[in-house]
Amino acid sequence: MPRWPKPPEGSWTEHYPELGTAPMSYEDSISPEFYELERKAIFERAWLNVGRVEQLPKVGSYFTKEIDAAKTSVLVVRDRDKQVRAFHNVCRHRGNKLVWNEFPRQEVSGTCRQFTCKYHGWRYGLDGALNFVQQEAEFFDLDKSALGLVPVHCELWAGFIFVNLAATPSQTLREFLGPMVTDLEGYPFERMTDRYSYRAEVGANWKLYMDAFQEFYHAPVLHANQSPDNYATAAQQAGFEAPHYQLDGPHRLVSTSGVVTWELDPTMRKPMEDITRSGLFGPWDTPDLGEMPRGLNPAKCDPWGLDSFQLFPNFVILIWSGGWYLTYHYWPTTHNRHIFEGNLYFVPARTPRERVAREMAAVTFKEYALQDSNTLEATQISLESRAVSRFPLNDQEILLRHLHKVANDWVRSYSEEATVR
Repeated sequence: MPRWPKPPEGSWTEHYPELGTAPMSYEDSISPEFYELERKAIFERAWLNVGRVEQLPKVGSYFTKEIDAAKTSVLVVRDRDKQVRAFHNVCRHRGNKLVWNEFPRQEVSGTCRQFTCKYHGWRYGLDGALNFVQQEAEFFDLDKSALGLVPVHCELWAGFIFVNLAATPSQTLREFLGPMVTDLEGYPFERMTDRYSYRAEVGANWKLYMDAFQEFYHAPVLHANQSPDNYATAAQQAGFEAPHYQLDGPHRLVSTSGVVTWELDPTMRKPMEDITRSGLFGPWDTPDLGEMPRGLNPAKCDPWGLDSFQLFPNFVILIWSGGWYLTYHYWPTTHNRHIFEGNLYFVPARTPRERVAREMAAVTFKEYALQDSNTLEATQISLESRAVSRFPLNDQEILLRHLHKVANDWVRSYSEEATVR
């Protein structure tokens, strides 16, 4: 059962004794051996978000997702019954990647009636069935009905597309998400179809980057140069403390109070914020989204700023009080590198001014995110020296403790099962 404490003295970590309060090891972020176990224990068994239904607007729409941590490529498609399906992106003839363009490792998207292998021309329907074999008579006892694309478990929640690479998932998607996440149902994700995306390869373990967005203790220091001097100085002196942290199964939430940007002293705003009526906290003009679901703003902050839902293993949904949301993905490629993806979602702009406001929010967020990635590469380098092996965490860093504990628990459970087998 989830536990949602409201500590009277502001201590969160002590309400979860299984997390401990001792200095923490980051060996799980620098060990190649641990990463190999992590790939099998987590990325081949957990539900992974690979996109949204808006990426598949009609029958025949498809996209591919490279999941390096599981050493596979997944093909996601809307079939003729308008259902979303997922398959391993592998031709059943000689193992060629089925769907790709000029570069085999590059993700692609498009619309088609069928999938044709570039190597020998085998063709597959949108349902994955093998429909045509070049020179079929040359083969021995060929059963096309048994040679369709290998399916991947695929389920939808609130328009988000999840896949699970296990032969038999241990939980349905809904069971895996749990009530803290599913209580977001009713939020109008489907209305926010203006998407701004960025992607970067980061020289740090995927969990280290997740850690950066699981606490806001660093923000007044690391991002000081992005704010006017008087605001940055005041923020550093005051520090930052979020009013609410929440754990539910393998997932986490941090909720914060807000800042009404346009009500700040003009000297504490940037000129570009005034010109575009936008900035880090999004466009100033908030759309009417109707009643919000019960899962938002659980601490009842007034003013409320944002809720950051950290879905295990590598997906974040960050919902802002200004009527927009963003997502983060962290896709491991090695023990000390990963692909970071950010997507900002808005209700479609109706005027040029609204479009400019969305563009301003997107470029501002990109700058902040890249500041974090640069810092984390420095963290990875230092951790790998092993000059220091344990690190103290404060009460605001409870979600960091939880992520690393859950990752270690999944690896431990997998290793124990492997020993029994």
